[in-house]
Amino acid sequence: MKHSLAVTRAQRVIVNADDFGLDLDYNQLTLRAFQRGVISSATLMANMPAFEDACRLSHEHALLGRIGLHFNLTYGTPLSQGIRSQALFCNAQGQFDLNLPRSVLRLPPAAAEAVWQELAAQWQRCVDQGLRPSHIDSHQHVHNLWPVAAIVARFAARHGVPVRLARNVGGNIGPLKRLFKSALNRRIGWLAGRWVNTVCTPKDLLDGFIPAGVVEVVAHPTQLADGDFGDDYLPPEQSLEQLLNRALPSHQRIAYSEL
Repeated sequence: MKHSLAVTRAQRVIVNADDFGLDLDYNQLTLRAFQRGVISSATLMANMPAFEDACRLSHEHALLGRIGLHFNLTYGTPLSQGIRSQALFCNAQGQFDLNLPRSVLRLPPAAAEAVWQELAAQWQRCVDQGLRPSHIDSHQHVHNLWPVAAIVARFAARHGVPVRLARNVGGNIGPLKRLFKSALNRRIGWLAGRWVNTVCTPKDLLDGFIPAGVVEVVAHPTQLADGDFGDDYLPPEQSLEQLLNRALPSHQRIAYSEL
């Protein structure tokens, strides 16, 4: 039966660093955050220049099972051919340039097939490096677009991995957005079958949100001057590590593969 993994399990948190593979410096930053215990998971961009370096680091530092796929439809060069001719996703040079309105509910069949093929190509590039993704999320939250969400969720279900839900807590989510996110997350959950109920950012924790059950914190670590870790979501000089320790003192940090 399809169900939430968060219903009966408490006091655990996935701190996931997006954008692994973006460049060599960010790869090293992500590795240090793993080693320090600040993050417990990361998602990998399969079409970025530092992808192979990220895969090497994952093997050398025993990160297998902690790395998911950061599905990318907005930046760089696609890995598959079909999507390059889709004006909704790519420019005339065949580079990603998303032109899909947030309000769109359906994709033309050819565009939907192209998204599936690009997702499959990005997944397979990870597998070919001996790195089977533990879960799927997306760059710039593109899988929160209604028709893309269904494609990603069905693909994840076929491969037996969870999908990150849309962020569903925080003071800046108004009634209409909350209604849409609830419908979107129900759809992702119904199609994918496995998920974590609560998704937040470090800023939500800073604003006083106190999570219950299993939660994912979506992180984008930065390096502070004193060697500590900040985050793109946080004010300058705010320590991500100190914030997590203060807001989640009794939560064990896990990866999606440990759910």
